[in-house]
Amino acid sequence: MKRGLKTFLIAGVFSMMTASIFAEAPAFDLKKGTVKLNSGHEMPILGIGTFQLSNSQAENSVYWALKAGMRLIDTARIYGNEEGVGRGIRRAIKDGICKREEIFVTTKMWTSDFSNGDAAVDASLKRLGLDYIDLMILHHSQPRNDVDAYKAMERAVKAGKLRSIGLSNYYEPDDFDRLVKATSIKPALLQNETHPYHQSGKMKAHIAKYGTVMESWFPLGGRGYTQTLFNDPTISAIAKAHGKSSAQIIIRWHLQAGNIAIPGSSNEKHIIEDASVWDFSLTNDEMSRMASINKDRRNANY
Repeated sequence: MKRGLKTFLIAGVFSMMTASIFAEAPAFDLKKGTVKLNSGHEMPILGIGTFQLSNSQAENSVYWALKAGMRLIDTARIYGNEEGVGRGIRRAIKDGICKREEIFVTTKMWTSDFSNGDAAVDASLKRLGLDYIDLMILHHSQPRNDVDAYKAMERAVKAGKLRSIGLSNYYEPDDFDRLVKATSIKPALLQNETHPYHQSGKMKAHIAKYGTVMESWFPLGGRGYTQTLFNDPTISAIAKAHGKSSAQIIIRWHLQAGNIAIPGSSNEKHIIEDASVWDFSLTNDEMSRMASINKDRRNANY
């Protein structure tokens, strides 16, 4: 082998190894309120979650969120409200609030559907009444057949039915890697329970090498736990300093910490409040104080 060619090949291999070692999750654009996923698609970093909402509640909450300026919507097959989410989207489009291409819709494939993932994708599209879904994620780790389900989502990406794919509720690096090594498309996103008392540092650091971003479900701690976070002395003090609510401080912390946030609500006033976090920022000291209250404590067991 000629010296020049050998040097070129070695340099190329080193370059690829270096890129792999030092890869990191894409940075959030806090001015635009978006992040460019490893799939190449741009995703809003703040949106509405619809867990435990009925179809009628989901329709209204989605409509109010879009009216308030949010463009990210999160639902799931198991929530039983994809139809309502779709109605809320069409209602907002009809009223001229936004266009379909401005909205980023996420849904999740439930574990009982993993054995027939292709049909699950089509069923979600039909329930939502959409031509494509911006992001579909597997709802839980299920080693016996989640790889097959993920491959079904990969096929749906190639068919233009899905634009990005990802995972939810994978809490151990080895479990995440198990699936990644058996599939072709790197997860664009991992949606896990993440909030000030469970900041997901280990998994965020691990998935960064794949260019995968973290999204928080239960960003405010979850039903039954929100008041604990709202009354935390550190959060309350920062809220008072900014003239904001504790909820707004927590959401702003998520965005600056690199967590996509999807607070859920069926209350229009709360949705408007959750959307109003773009006119202030937390200082480095305040971000450090928020980091210091981490307890690595989850509030859910699923």
